[in-house]
This record gives sequence, structure tokens and C-alpha cells, in this order.
Amino acid sequence: MSFGQFAIPLLVLLSIAVCAMGYTIVRLRNRLKQLTRNMLGNLPQLHTNEEPEPEAEEPPFTDRRFVDKADEAQRLIKTFQKFVPKQFVDHIKGQNDGSIELGKAAADEVAILFCDIRGFTGLSEQMQPHELMKFLNSYFLRMNDAIHQNNGFIDKFIGDAIMALFDHPGGNNSNKALDSIRAAIDLQAALAMYNKQRNSVDYPPIEIGVGVHFGPVIIGTVGCDDRMDTTVIGDSVNISYRLESLAPRYNADIIVSSQLLDQLSLDSKTEIAYRFVDFVRVKGRKEPIEVYEILNHLPKDVQLSRYKTGSMIQQGVEYRKQKDWKNAMKSFHGALMIDPEDSLVIHHMEQCHRMRIADLAGSSDGALNMV
Repeated sequence: MSFGQFAIPLLVLLSIAVCAMGYTIVRLRNRLKQLTRNMLGNLPQLHTNEEPEPEAEEPPFTDRRFVDKADEAQRLIKTFQKFVPKQFVDHIKGQNDGSIELGKAAADEVAILFCDIRGFTGLSEQMQPHELMKFLNSYFLRMNDAIHQNNGFIDKFIGDAIMALFDHPGGNNSNKALDSIRAAIDLQAALAMYNKQRNSVDYPPIEIGVGVHFGPVIIGTVGCDDRMDTTVIGDSVNISYRLESLAPRYNADIIVSSQLLDQLSLDSKTEIAYRFVDFVRVKGRKEPIEVYEILNHLPKDVQLSRYKTGSMIQQGVEYRKQKDWKNAMKSFHGALMIDPEDSLVIHHMEQCHRMRIADLAGSSDGALNMV
């Protein structure tokens, strides 16, 4: 018998089976609804004097779509803030409409901090690219907390370097200066903990230098129509960067300017241990500045010895400005008697000797030129 003879009866049987299954499903669904109503009817009812609130209607599709769009915008904002800190945006946003456009700028007085890894080039040469990125991210993660917990924000990462600003919203200049110095001290503390972890897995320790300055800056946006970036410019930024580069020259961990220390209140100054380092002219600047070394993170005995030599070093530099070489060397020798291994004192004696031989012109201000 051919397949065609069974085709019609077979289709009829399939249709009957489908209808039977549909009828069964409908009966089961109705039965479940009845059981649900019975169960809810047996629950105790709460009686109140208030009118029952109407059941919330399912929002139409268009409203739900708007909610999804708002959530997406919020996620984009959080992502954007990882690239451009909210504090930065607060500085440069429009005062009227809150927009951020190319060329927007604002002037402010802030503390600027630069932090850099010493000998990073040699260190990076020993790593594979993926190892280098993993190391940098691990390092930046630890440095980040020291800055943010002291009311600062990271403006940018420049290779292994960090540039951070301290504006202390609602505070004064003393607050800004103190925040930045506390952050510099905490950076050294975070580094000490990081080096302990590196030592536990036989990695060599790393060292960092920190430079901090206080002064006016311009915070704004630069670029073109289709590529815009944020930036901080001004003489103060250059000074901060140059101070960080001085740290290894003076065998110091944290170098700050006199302008930064001048912002501190009397109470704040009692919290900070520091000593005079030198009178220098940094690269790119005509006017010389006084620079100091922060000591709080060092062992107590080291703090005490360096604090004692600070006034003698400062006196010796004052004699150097006057070309009084004899008294200058006498002051430095006195400091060397307190701490014979103080590399800063030895540095000043060598510089004093070179300047004396060079017989500087009468117009010299006695500043050490850093190039």
C-alpha cells in the first residue's frame, strides 16, 4: 500500500491529538487559577481605615525604555569619571549651563604633586610587556588610596609617573597644602608595605621620589573638535615636576617648595617635620626657590639628626649667597660633625668648593642652577 493511502487518515489523527492536548492544557490552567483564588481567599485580611492603593500598572514599553536609557547614561558617567575625575570636571564646567566644551578653563590655586619611580627604565627592560603592565597597575592601585584619602585626585598617569592635584573643596590654602604633604607621606608608607609584599615573592624593592609645590594653575580642555583632553598648565606645574626630579640628587624621598610650606597654618606646621635643602633655580624658570625635605616617614633617629643639621645647612647657603666661602664651609663642617654620613651636607661642601673656584660674577644670586 502506498504512503498516499495513509496520508489523509494520519493527518486526521494528528489534528485530533493536538486538539486533545490543547484542551488538556486549558483545563490545567483553569484549575491552577481556581486553586490560587482558593488559597488567597483563606489568607487573613488586614482591615485599615485607609483606602486601598490602586495596583501599579505595568509601565508601557516606551517608559521602560527611557529607564533603560537613564541607567545606561549613569553607567557611562561612572566610566567617564575613571578617565576624567569629577573634581576636574567641577573646575572646568560652565558656570551657567554646566557644559564642558573645548577651550573651557578655570584658574585656581592648588597643591601639585608629582611622583615617579626611580630607575624605572632599567626596571622595565627586565620585564615582558604583559609583566610591565601588571606591575604598573599593581603599583598605581596602591598609590591611588594615599592620594584620594587626603582629598586629592589624580590628574594623569605619565608612564610610571603620577600627577595629582589637591584643591580641598570648601577649604583654604592651608588645607590644600597640608593634604598634599600628608599624601606624600602616605605614599612612602604605602610603598613600604608594597615592598614587603614584593620581598615575600623575591622581587626587588622599588623607590619613588615625590615633589610638591603650591601655586596658581589653569585647568581646562585642549585639543580639536573630534579629540579633546583635559590639562593643567602653568609655571607651578613645571616647578612641581622639577622638584620631583631633584629628589634623587639630594638623596631625599620628598622635596617641597617654600611656597608650599608658607601656606601651612602654625598648627599645621607643628605636624610636619622638615629641613632646609637648598636654594636652586630649576630648569625653565628664572627665579630661584628654596626647597625643603619632608622627614615624617623616616625613622625617628634619622629625623632628629637631619632636623638638627637643617639650620646649619641653611646658614651655610646664606653665606654662599654672599660669597663668604669661609663661613659657609664652617657651617657645613658643623653639620657634618652631627651626621658624618649625611649626603646632603657633603653635597653642599662640594658645591661650595666648585663655586669658589669658578669665582662667580658679582651679579650671581648664589642659587644652584639645575639643568
